Amino acid sequence: MTISVYVDGSGGSESGYGFFVKETGESFYEKKPNITNNQAEYLAIISALKKFVDSKEPLEIFSDSKNTVSQLNHEFAINNEQLRELAREAWSLIGRFPNLKITWVPRKENLAGKMLGS
Repeated sequence: MTISVYVDGSGGSESGYGFFVKETGESFYEKKPNITNNQAEYLAIISALKKFVDSKEPLEIFSDSKNTVSQLNHEFAINNEQLRELAREAWSLIGRFPNLKITWVPRKENLAGKMLGS
C-alpha cells in the first residue's frame, strides 16, 4: 500500500509547515516564524521524509509548490543557497527510500493546505 502524504508550508510572520497522512489521518504542524514560502515547503517535505524514512512502504508526497517539486525532481535549478541546503538535506533522505514519488497537486486538492488552514 502506498502511503500518501500531503505537505504544505507558508512563510511570513505566522509561518509554519506540516503534513497530513491520508491513510491514517495523522498530521504534524510546526510554527517557524520568519521563513519564506519556499523554505516552509521544503521543511514540510523534509519533516514528512524524516517521519517515514524507516518505512518500507511506497511513499508519495503531494505538494502544491510546483517550484519545490520541480527542484527536488531535478527539473528546475536552485538558485538560492538556503534552498540548496534544504534540497541537499531532502535528497539525502530521498536516497534512503526504495519507492518514493514527489508529486505536484493543485492547491485546492492539497489536503494538508485544508488541514493547516492556508
